[in-house]
Parts: sequence; C-alpha cells; structure tokens
Amino acid sequence: MNYCEFCNALPENSGNPNKAYHAEAYGFPIEGDNELFGRLVLEINQAGLSWTTILNKQAGFQTAYSGFDIAAVAAYTEADRERLLADAGIIRNRLKINAAIHNAQQILLLQQEYGSFKNWLDAHHPLALPQWVKLFKRHFKFVGGEIVNEFLMSTGYLKGAHVEDCPVYDKVLASGPKWAQRPNDV
Repeated sequence: MNYCEFCNALPENSGNPNKAYHAEAYGFPIEGDNELFGRLVLEINQAGLSWTTILNKQAGFQTAYSGFDIAAVAAYTEADRERLLADAGIIRNRLKINAAIHNAQQILLLQQEYGSFKNWLDAHHPLALPQWVKLFKRHFKFVGGEIVNEFLMSTGYLKGAHVEDCPVYDKVLASGPKWAQRPNDV
C-alpha cells in the first residue's frame, strides 16, 4: 500500500495526523524560508522513525525551534542545545539537533547570496535526485538521499508525493509545483 492509499483509507474523522498532512501539505509548494526550513528539520528528524511520530511532535518541534525562525535557530548556543536535548516534545538526538542549527546557519549564508532559501532551491531546479543530494551534502548536515528526496517531494520540487489517481494529485498540480513547470517556465 502506498502513502496515498494509506491516507485516503483513513476515516474522515481520523485522529491520525497523516490524513491532514497528505491532503493539505504533502507535495504542495512552500514559499516561505522558515516553513521550508521547518520541513527540512522535520524530514531530518524522521530518519529512522515513523512519519506519524514526527507529525505527532510537529507542534513540539515548532515551539522548540523558535517557530522555525532561521535566524533564531542559527544563533542557538550550547545552552539551547542542552535545552533541546532535554525536550521530550521533540526527537532528542544530538546529531539531528546539531544538524538543525548548522543548517540554519548555512541557510543564512544562502540567503545572503541568493536572497532566500527558496531562491537557492529555484536557482538549482530542475536537477535529478543524485545531483540534488550532492548539492545538499555540500551545504547541509544529515541530508542523505532519502531525506533530500522526501524534502524535495514534500515541497513540490520533485514529482512523486502523490500517485496520479489520488484525489489530492490534481490539487497539488493546480498549486504549481516546480516539477510540473516546463524548463522555460522555471
């Protein structure tokens, strides 16, 4: 069973957070840098865990990481690292916490050069997944192939978030994901 089948089979009143995420967020383009950073933090933290666990802790992540404010996270100190390691509302993994802080610092550098994290992503689109992975590894920590793939699919840069017969597929397509644009539209 693929993710679309799983989510679409959940009852409408399901308390499972995948239902709303699949229908309202997964694959839809994201414009704001802080929201893009937030998605990257969530994808990194999902490594080795279920997506349901991450979605259940999403509000905790948002609170713990200053609303995913890139500049605030980039300025985190050792005291902030210790605070995050003690926060049961998130995944308490030192490598993932350090990656979030490092990645926020890297995004600030990309913003200086490109104007925004989104502009940096747009400037490199379209790339094949292996090229994206190399690019991400050059700038960020804790970004293997699966994390980069899910981040890019979930934010509309790579196709594959929804199967074509999923009821959400046409909504995603209408929202103008990067993968659906012709090269001269990019």
